[in-house]
Amino acid sequence: MADAKTILVKIKRRKDQNSAPYWEEFAVPHQPNMNVISLLMEIRKNPVTSDGKQTTAPVWDMNCLENVCGSCTMVMNGRVGQSCATLVANLQQPITLEPMTKFPTVKDLIVDRSRMFENLKKIRGWIPIDGTYDLGPGPRMNERDRQEAYEFSQCMTCGSCLEACPQVNEHSNFIGPAAIGQVRLFNSHPTGHMNADERLEAIGGSDGVTSCGNAQNCVKVCPKNIPLTDAIAEMHRDVTLFKIKRFFRGK
Repeated sequence: MADAKTILVKIKRRKDQNSAPYWEEFAVPHQPNMNVISLLMEIRKNPVTSDGKQTTAPVWDMNCLENVCGSCTMVMNGRVGQSCATLVANLQQPITLEPMTKFPTVKDLIVDRSRMFENLKKIRGWIPIDGTYDLGPGPRMNERDRQEAYEFSQCMTCGSCLEACPQVNEHSNFIGPAAIGQVRLFNSHPTGHMNADERLEAIGGSDGVTSCGNAQNCVKVCPKNIPLTDAIAEMHRDVTLFKIKRFFRGK
């Protein structure tokens, strides 16, 4: 049992991708203003379970610790989020920590988010510049377009939207909200618009924007409050217009 000075935490662990998951429980001394990362650090100092069994220290990903990089994303008490930005005081005990389920588990709380980066390659999530000549200051954007683009530029590929999306599962190859949001971002840029058709082609298939089930879970869990459902609606329209134009062009 945990008292007022003890935090009870259960961690879903796995030795490697081929091992079965198992749970371990830890009792951690309470400290003021603890976040989940500091909780894990305390366990790492003394990896002994709540029943006194010596064990290995749990492992997890982290980098910036400022809710910017997305690497520390995990499922806490059944809800996906960033462990660096989640205060222990806001979580009901016993606290349960699990790796995201929509990505392969590497070990313990670490997952492989490669599918997100492969999707960025698929939709050409960049502005193509070969660097062989001076492009000058670049095209100007009006303030409204710039503000809208900034919202989508904050995506940190944390994976929260994919974790919460029911359409992302073992029976579907849905590309997910994050990549669609980046199509919205780069297609709205004056230079990026030159490759707009290629990006619309990338999300126009059976695994693209039409596979969205409109659950809207993505906007509920996005740590940056990116309007992903707006992007999905806009890209659905743009893909439809792109296919109609292509049909009448005979291509």
